[in-house]
Amino acid sequence: MLWELSVAEQRYRAVLEVLAGVPVTEVADRYGVSRQSVHAWLGRYREEGPAGLEDRSHKVRAHPWQIPAELEAAVCELRRAHRKWGPKRLVFEMGRRGRGMVAGPRLYRVLVRNQLIEPGSRRRRRQDYMRWERPVPMQLWQLDVTASAFLADRTEVKVVTGIDDHSGTASSPGRCCGPPPGRSAGSSWRP
Repeated sequence: MLWELSVAEQRYRAVLEVLAGVPVTEVADRYGVSRQSVHAWLGRYREEGPAGLEDRSHKVRAHPWQIPAELEAAVCELRRAHRKWGPKRLVFEMGRRGRGMVAGPRLYRVLVRNQLIEPGSRRRRRQDYMRWERPVPMQLWQLDVTASAFLADRTEVKVVTGIDDHSGTASSPGRCCGPPPGRSAGSSWRP
């Protein structure tokens, strides 16, 4: 009959082998773990006994950026009293009432964590984008002034490109502007 060993039992056997004098590297190779893991199991076994070899939770117990519990409770209490207030208004009211300063994004996470607000989507969906493509050619052109230059006779020229919104074809750039009204191209006008 074949028996499967739990993770804690496997660790216990590895620790017993090391305590019996088998080198840590051999035990680590045999169990498919690093030497550091075997040393950690030894330390936990010496401190806590076999119970120290059980799987442990990786949950963070405290975080330096988490707001204090009493401040979080005050935020939740204020939100429950005023259901229409969002994070921005709650930040303002917390500061105005002297209950403590909380940043907007942090307060938003508090509201989501306590299920007092539905988390919003972060990115727009593809179907939300509106295309400006026209159904037939020559209905809509996108024009862009790309450059300004002066010719030898001091005539100002703007370089304009145009793209037909239906077909995506670009027009060739050309001269579109001349000297200001009332001036001739040969006069001594300077911009």
